[in-house]
Amino acid sequence: MNPVPPGRRGRLPLSLRRRPVPWERQRPTWREARPAVIAQALKRARARPSGNWYVVGASGTLRADRPLARTVAGQEVVVWRGADGRLVGGPGICPHLGAPLRDSPVRCGTLVCHWHGLALDGGPSAGWAPLPVHDDGVLVWVRLDEAGGEAPLDAPVVAPRPERARALTAVYTGTGVCETEDVVANRLDPWHGAWFHPYSFVDLSVVGSPDGPGTEDAFTVDVSFKVAGRLVVPVRAVFTAPEPRTVVMRITEGEGQGSVVETHATPLGRDERGRPRTAVVEAVMAASDRPGFAVARRAAPVLRPLVRAAAGRLWRDDLAYAERRWRLRSTGRFPG
Repeated sequence: MNPVPPGRRGRLPLSLRRRPVPWERQRPTWREARPAVIAQALKRARARPSGNWYVVGASGTLRADRPLARTVAGQEVVVWRGADGRLVGGPGICPHLGAPLRDSPVRCGTLVCHWHGLALDGGPSAGWAPLPVHDDGVLVWVRLDEAGGEAPLDAPVVAPRPERARALTAVYTGTGVCETEDVVANRLDPWHGAWFHPYSFVDLSVVGSPDGPGTEDAFTVDVSFKVAGRLVVPVRAVFTAPEPRTVVMRITEGEGQGSVVETHATPLGRDERGRPRTAVVEAVMAASDRPGFAVARRAAPVLRPLVRAAAGRLWRDDLAYAERRWRLRSTGRFPG
């Protein structure tokens, strides 16, 4: 049971767990976490349009002197800002002799190949053709129509977010040996939270799931974020999947109402052993109407590494979950 109902707030953002339950004595969730419910939610997510857009990385990692580079669906991609500040991007292979453009510098908005000096300003040149790119203010996206195979959209599908000027934003990136569906399936299984991550979550209860006709396609969870000892932050959170490679957690009641965590899965390609690799790009956008939150925003340069570290600890476990799911699926042993 939550120490304070999620819809109520005290004078302080923290609550005290009055009757903490040891990990081994918490209520089992395996009966509720029905494989068919998770599988059907995943199937519906994968059927939603993405417009062939893929997350490349965090907007904050764009530098003036180097491109943002990533391999997406086996294709090398580079993104940078042109001389007018406009985002431009395209293939990461130089059309001259194949140099890796990820290692080439940007000078006055022009990407200059470090092998022979071929200059790319973002327009078609010497067999190099630009790709549609998009900066939503938090994340950078690229559209790969051949890889996606869908009808293209002018912009990626982005769920509503808190106002950026009033939010504390941090982006974590990790990589695992799995497919994008394994990452999405992990996030569409909220029942594992307090069992698998007891250092972060306690008193978890899934109070709504899309397991019947006419129900909202979302998972609603009452949970407390563990701070230290018996100090916790109880909230109600809703998990939805707006497109095939994204799961959004939104706090709807309690502290940080309106805050969002977006988890994006980007296929990278196969490693030297032929195994699929997927990048997890998770954007945390925390918001609060408490007066003291303005201080937290001003301390963002100090807090962002802490937020990324917390996300990294969770994803150390969740990528192990996703990787094992892929191993079992790929060998026909997955029971779900």
